[in-house]
Amino acid sequence: MNATIVHESRGRIRLRLRQERMTIAQADLLEAWCQSQPWAAQVTVHERTCCLILRYTCPRQELLAALTAFTWQRAAQTTTLPAHSSRALNRTFEEKLVTKVVMKAACTLFLPAPVRIARILWHMVPFLGRGLGCLRRRQMKVEVLDALSISLSACRGDFSTAGAVMFLLEVGELLEEWTRRKSVADLAQSMALHVDRVWLHTEAGEVQVPLAQVRPGDQVVLRTGAIIPVDGLVREGEVTVNQASLTGESIPVAKRPGGALYAGTVVEEGECRMEVKQAVGESRYDQIVRLIEEAEGLKSAAESKAAGLADKLVPYTFAGSLLGFLLTRNVSRALSVLMVDFSCALKLAMPLAVLSAMGQASKAHITVKGGKFLEAVAQADTIVFDKTGTLTHACPQVVRVVPFGGREEGEMLRLAACLEEHFPHSMANAVVAEAKRRGLDHEEFHTKVDYLVAHGIASTVEGQRVLIGSYHFIFEDELCQVPAGEQERFDTLPDEYSHLYLAVGGQLAAVLCIADPLRQEAAQVLAALRALGITQTVMLTGDSRRTAAAIAAQVGVDQFRAEVLPADKAAFVADLRRQGHTVLMVGDGINDSPALSEADAGIAIRDGAAIAREIADITISAQSLWELVELRRIALGLMGRIRANYRFVIAFNSALIALGVAGVLPPATGATLHNLSTLAVSLRSMAPLPKGQD
Repeated sequence: MNATIVHESRGRIRLRLRQERMTIAQADLLEAWCQSQPWAAQVTVHERTCCLILRYTCPRQELLAALTAFTWQRAAQTTTLPAHSSRALNRTFEEKLVTKVVMKAACTLFLPAPVRIARILWHMVPFLGRGLGCLRRRQMKVEVLDALSISLSACRGDFSTAGAVMFLLEVGELLEEWTRRKSVADLAQSMALHVDRVWLHTEAGEVQVPLAQVRPGDQVVLRTGAIIPVDGLVREGEVTVNQASLTGESIPVAKRPGGALYAGTVVEEGECRMEVKQAVGESRYDQIVRLIEEAEGLKSAAESKAAGLADKLVPYTFAGSLLGFLLTRNVSRALSVLMVDFSCALKLAMPLAVLSAMGQASKAHITVKGGKFLEAVAQADTIVFDKTGTLTHACPQVVRVVPFGGREEGEMLRLAACLEEHFPHSMANAVVAEAKRRGLDHEEFHTKVDYLVAHGIASTVEGQRVLIGSYHFIFEDELCQVPAGEQERFDTLPDEYSHLYLAVGGQLAAVLCIADPLRQEAAQVLAALRALGITQTVMLTGDSRRTAAAIAAQVGVDQFRAEVLPADKAAFVADLRRQGHTVLMVGDGINDSPALSEADAGIAIRDGAAIAREIADITISAQSLWELVELRRIALGLMGRIRANYRFVIAFNSALIALGVAGVLPPATGATLHNLSTLAVSLRSMAPLPKGQD
């Protein structure tokens, strides 16, 4: 990268690229490439000024070395870009808005009156067509009011008022379309796969490669818990797939050879080889767009209520206009009522408020998949936490490997890492990371790997059955034994650590001691949530009661449940909801996915399992639980803003109607004030929510 450092401070740097201009495609590529780097905390690219602003976490020299080595060609080969660019969408609508305003000003200032009137009459045609269409369908909607007010103004010879009303309506429609398209794009981006690497089947065996290198015709290996990165067909094996994120189906679907697999769905059970049918990034966005446009379920109740109320008020507005004419026999006063309706502000401001809140959440590293989930967060009185990777640190560490049966410590760690790398979870990641730290190469030398949810992993190595997992799985389900003469050594394993048991051929081979420290901020976060109205906090874990009790005491939850299976977690959440509670579930693993689906809003940790992220309604980063507090504040602030918008819109427009009927406000003034108030409410809705607003 050829660039100049414009400004820098601790952990932040601003660079200007030494090129005349930057295309939107280049800006998207540079931003995506930077965001894929481990040192990037926050990335902003301004294509108009060719500037890059970075917040980073690595040493300065390491950052500069990475940026120096950057090339557009190499970035394009290794970085997956979304099929549609939000940056290009914004540019398109910005240009449309500027063009409309400039054209309106130019026509008003420079066109002769006859030409200006002819232009206004031509522009009336679409408005009249929509109004007449509603009447033909026997619908009394806002379009009828618009058509009637514009045509009455024109009939009275007040073409300037008719033109002003149409201009403001067109600007409102443009802003509404921009809002809708941007909300769809933001949701599609928030539901992006975030899959960096996949297991590619080759003649030499399975090879892990960057997703960007996958091409149609390649065969990708998918196992339990894997997120399907691209569209394809099952070529070998059988799996059950959770397709809820695309089709809304609550029951996993069985997929056999020849069955279609869709990007963004998740393998719940089984293993298969999939033949890639579409290139990366070609289909997922369009599927999500169709889902969002066809499903009203992502709208909050407040948004739906606003849209419904706006249409319900139309007959009353029309009746008020007719009543005003009968009482005053004054067309101008009746027209003043028609010029003012409640729909513009209600229909436009509410989605803008939700979109703004979702954008604000995104800046706080929180991804929200729909307005209704923010509403659920605001109404929630109970939060249920998974323990491992949620209340405890997201990256546990293997602090000790205790071999049994005369086995070698390093060899046992290598074997454990070889199995665990296929099923990423916080404890599995810890095993793989420790093997990497010790320089242990754990190439594939086992047969098929089976994952048993909430229990462990089973495979075969050199003809012997190899198991790794919980005490319950190894000793109670599989009936493995501690080697003779080593029971006392087994009984004295340190209690302060979580234990992962490895067995070979029915005999305990090693115990991996894993430190899973409590997040430093956990207790303070729970206290802050209580201050924001949460009345009940619960911790669920598959760990032993002894370990769970210790963590629960440290973090200060109201109650906890230990040794629970995934079905138990989901049943517990369902029971809370039956009792009338609005429940949030926070988790990170495959075993949390049923409970995440059962909750009013499921919140997943971004570094957790793919299936948890996909099923969850909200995703937070793994950096800090304080994001839960920020999420609650944003949700409460959003609902407060919506209530304030309702009060203002109803009161202000009612006052305009009353003044119009009384003859105080002429129609043009009423229409101008009405549209200005709509613009003001919309701009207020787009503004960031004040800190701490509730």
